[in-house]
Amino acid sequence: MRYVQLRAFHNVALFGGFSRAASALHLTQPAISDQVRKLEQEHDVLLFDRAKKQVRLTAQGEKLFEITKRMFEIEQQASELLSQTRALNAGTLRIMVDSAFHIMTLLNLFREKYPAIKIEMRSGNSRDVIEALDTYSADIGVLATQSLQNSLVTVPLGATQIIAFASRKNSLFGTDKISLKQLAQLPLVLREEGSRTRQKLEACFAGAGILLTPAIVADSREAVREIVATGEAIGFVSHAEFGEDDRLFSMMITGPKKHLVDLAMNEAIVCLKDRKESRLIRTFMNLAEANSQ
Repeated sequence: MRYVQLRAFHNVALFGGFSRAASALHLTQPAISDQVRKLEQEHDVLLFDRAKKQVRLTAQGEKLFEITKRMFEIEQQASELLSQTRALNAGTLRIMVDSAFHIMTLLNLFREKYPAIKIEMRSGNSRDVIEALDTYSADIGVLATQSLQNSLVTVPLGATQIIAFASRKNSLFGTDKISLKQLAQLPLVLREEGSRTRQKLEACFAGAGILLTPAIVADSREAVREIVATGEAIGFVSHAEFGEDDRLFSMMITGPKKHLVDLAMNEAIVCLKDRKESRLIRTFMNLAEANSQ
């Protein structure tokens, strides 16, 4: 077993393909394929399922990838330790968020302080954020604290309440409050099942003994907003994320207080404990902690 073979395997698993791994390592695809094949042959093991031109890890490959993730993360940390006197003037910080709103102020501070660092941001639901962190396809995550795992380091961002919203063309326009019972009788637009907003709404309605049935399911906040803006449906979002939209108006949700507590959205910035000493991640998390006090 050679270092170059493990490195080739790790990058194919990390990037999901031989050509992408070759590009990342500045090598040719045949060279990467040869290194992985030799690793498999020398140990009489199949690490990738190559059926139908798709590259997927086998069970043994998954186990080895868990080891190489730690191995190459430690290598990166060692490299950063040896060069820690240099300015933070290169690199890419990959951020996966369940909502970009909560991190924008901090992100602007970070960019002012470290303008040479490239930022890549993607969005998804809480499940997507955790998966991205676990697979090392994201360095930093933003998600609801109720979704947190013991493997994560967290910095709280605060709480905001879930509200209902509708089109100004809706017959409810002018209403500033709406009850759980009223909502149950209206056409509702909800996020997909992995959405934390939906999970909290379902918990709130279930606690009050009210059935929550969506008329439409949408896969993003933007889709919910557009659907609501053009019809009679009701959507839901955290109060902090509602923003300004001349087409829409918001309504506070009323009901038994013991159930409405479920509608508080607590957000946090997170990273994997195993990666918290990575230079870029540590710098961002330290900045987040300093600005959360």
